[in-house]
Amino acid sequence: MSEEIPKLFISYSWSTPDHEQWVIKLATELRESGIDVILDKWDLKEGHDAHAFMEKMVADSGIKKVVIVCDRIYAEKANSRSGGVGTETQIISPEVYDKQDQSKFVAILSERDDHGKPYLPIYYKSRIYIDLSDNDLYANNFEQLLRWVYDKPLYIKPEIGKKPVFLSESETTSLGTAPKFRRALDAIRNNKDYAKGALSEYFDTFVEHLERFRIGNEEGEFDDKVVRSIEEFLPFRNEAVEIFLALAQYRNTVETHQLVHRFFELLIPYMYRPEHVSSWKDWDFDNFFYIVHELFIYAIASFLKYECFDAVSYLVRHRYYFEKGSSEDRMISFADIRHYMRSFEHRNNRLQLRRISLRADLLEQRSRTSGLAFLLLMQADFVLFMRDCIDSVRNNTSQSWSPETLLYLERHGGSFEIFARAESKEYFNRIKCLFDISAKTDLEPVLKAFQEEKLRIPRWEWSSFNPAALLGYEQLATRP
Repeated sequence: MSEEIPKLFISYSWSTPDHEQWVIKLATELRESGIDVILDKWDLKEGHDAHAFMEKMVADSGIKKVVIVCDRIYAEKANSRSGGVGTETQIISPEVYDKQDQSKFVAILSERDDHGKPYLPIYYKSRIYIDLSDNDLYANNFEQLLRWVYDKPLYIKPEIGKKPVFLSESETTSLGTAPKFRRALDAIRNNKDYAKGALSEYFDTFVEHLERFRIGNEEGEFDDKVVRSIEEFLPFRNEAVEIFLALAQYRNTVETHQLVHRFFELLIPYMYRPEHVSSWKDWDFDNFFYIVHELFIYAIASFLKYECFDAVSYLVRHRYYFEKGSSEDRMISFADIRHYMRSFEHRNNRLQLRRISLRADLLEQRSRTSGLAFLLLMQADFVLFMRDCIDSVRNNTSQSWSPETLLYLERHGGSFEIFARAESKEYFNRIKCLFDISAKTDLEPVLKAFQEEKLRIPRWEWSSFNPAALLGYEQLATRP
C-alpha cells in the first residue's frame, strides 16, 4: 500500500518581491521532497476570492499541515489583524490557542530583527518555530521541517521498560558499600593521604559482602534467579566502575595496580564451589561468572580510556593466586576469569529467545548506565582476547578468553582507537606493554596462528572479525 502524500498550505505575506521568491523557492523544495504544497501563486486563479481561498486552506481537514512564514510584515499584519494575513490569523490563532497539542501549524522564520530576535505573531510567541533565516543552518533546519511534515521526528520516545529489579519495593540484595565508596572516591579524586586505606576498605567490603548475592535454593527457574541477581548487582557494578575511572584519571600508580589486582584475586573464588558446599551443579555460580567477568572488562576499559597502559599490562601480566587450585599450580591467568554460562544457554532454549549470545546482549544493554561507551568495552575485550592468544602461542597452552562483546562489532569499522593511534612509533612504544612485545613483528606468530587455524577466531552465525584489521597491523608504527 503506497504512503499517503501529505498536503501542506503555506501562509505568508506579500512583503517584497524578494520575499515572495523566497517563499516560492521553499514551496518548490517541499514539493520536490514529496509534499503536495498548496500555494496561492499556484492555486489561486483569476476571479477567485482570495479571502475565501485562504479560509478554506487553513480550515480544510484534508490539509494536515500549515506553514506560517514569518517576516516583519507578516508579524505586523497578524498582530493588527489587517489584510489577508489578518484574515488567516483570525482563523489560525484560535486553533493554536485552544489546542495545546496541535501539530497542524508551525511557524517558519524567514527574517529576524536588527537585534537577532525572531519576527513572530503575538499568538505564536511561546511556540517552537523552525528557523530558516540563516543560510548556514538552512539545510539542517529544512530537514527538521520535513520530519515535522512527515511525522518522522529525529528523536523517538522509547517504549517504557520494566522498573529495574534493584528499585523493587520488595527486599533486594545490598553490598552495604555506599559510605566506603563515597569516602574512597573522594580520597582518590582529592589525593588524600588515606586514599590507599579508603580504597582497600571499599574493596574488602565489596568482596566480603558479595556473598549476599549467592543464589539459594528458593523455588523458581534457576536462569531467572541468575538474571535477577545480575540485575540487582547493577548499582554496585556502577560504583566499581566509578572507582576504576577515578583511579585511572587521578591515581594511576603501581600501588593502585596492585590493589586492583588483589581485588580481582579475592573475587575469583566466588566463581568456584565454596568449601561448605558438597553438592552442586555446573551453573550454580553463573551469576558470579557474569559479575566478575563484567567487572574485569570494565576495569580494563577504564584504564584504556585514560591510556593507563601500564595498569592494563600489570593486570594481564601478573597471574592470580587461587588458594583452592591444585597444589601444583595455584596461580591462574586473567583469562580464567571468563567462564562459560550454561544457565544462559538453558534460558535461550527454554524461552525460545533465539539470541546468539545473551551474555553479549546483557553487556551491551547494561553499558548504557555505566558511563563508558560500549565501544570502549569492545576495545578492552579485544585487547584481552589478543593477549590471551599471544600467551597461548608463547606458552603452548589453550586459549581461554572469548570476546563476547565483539558480536556487536558490525557497528564499528576499522581498527580500534588505541591501535589507530599506534601508527605513531611513539604511541606504539606506549601500548606494546599490553602484549608484552618489543616490536610490531612480535605479533606475526599469533597472526600466522590465526591464518593456520591453530587459534580460534570466534564466529557468531554469519559474523566474525579479522584480528589484523582490528589491530590496524599494517599501519602500526609506520609514522614518527
